[in-house]
Amino acid sequence: MTNSSTPSIPLKFRSDVTVELVKHSASDSDVVWAARVSTAGERSNVDAGKNQDASEHTGLVNFLMRERHGTPFEHSIFTFYVKAPIFVWREHMRHRIASYNEESGRYRQLDPEFYFPNTSRNLQQVGKTGAYTFEPGTPEQYKLTEEEFKKSCETSYASYEKMLQAGVAREVARGVLPVTIYSSAYVTMNSRALMNFLSLRRIAEGSHFPSYPQREIEMVAEKYEEHFAKIMPITHDCFIKNGRVAP
Repeated sequence: MTNSSTPSIPLKFRSDVTVELVKHSASDSDVVWAARVSTAGERSNVDAGKNQDASEHTGLVNFLMRERHGTPFEHSIFTFYVKAPIFVWREHMRHRIASYNEESGRYRQLDPEFYFPNTSRNLQQVGKTGAYTFEPGTPEQYKLTEEEFKKSCETSYASYEKMLQAGVAREVARGVLPVTIYSSAYVTMNSRALMNFLSLRRIAEGSHFPSYPQREIEMVAEKYEEHFAKIMPITHDCFIKNGRVAP
């Protein structure tokens, strides 16, 4: 048995998220040929369009984005591997226009890996609900926050281990773990769904509808957008130019 407040293995603490592009079937030309079929009609014309340089059709992509003709953007698919705290997953899975497969605390012992907010994360909420900002904390606040996060995680994980060692089912024992513990999942979505996510989960200049996401899920969105901008640069540029509104 472990001591009631000391885990048997060292806990890992971190202040970031993992986002890896596993695979994709996505390009700007996907948008072009999907849109052209409505007027070209014949598959031979569509196939020809797939081989064209999408840069020749920037105007078409921009038109689709501006007029919010969204379905042509649904043929570009991204699959990511994401590792983030459970409280981030609660926010992420509100976006039901994606497919998820998450690791299960019912079938495996969860790793002792936990999130804590470091000094890059603002701590103080200033103002009233609906009209507030977040500002940096004091050195004392950061020190206290780190100490309390780590103490809570160590105590809860020790309790988790103690129950597992006593034969308590994993699905029951996990109930003592905090939402700061990391969980991983595969996330698959098309580019239209991805733009919807980015429009809501990033604080970005030029957004037609400004959003104020929690910082930790914005960290996921930032990494998503890096991959999106690299793989579909024309579509991403049109998304920016049109106020970051998902079509």
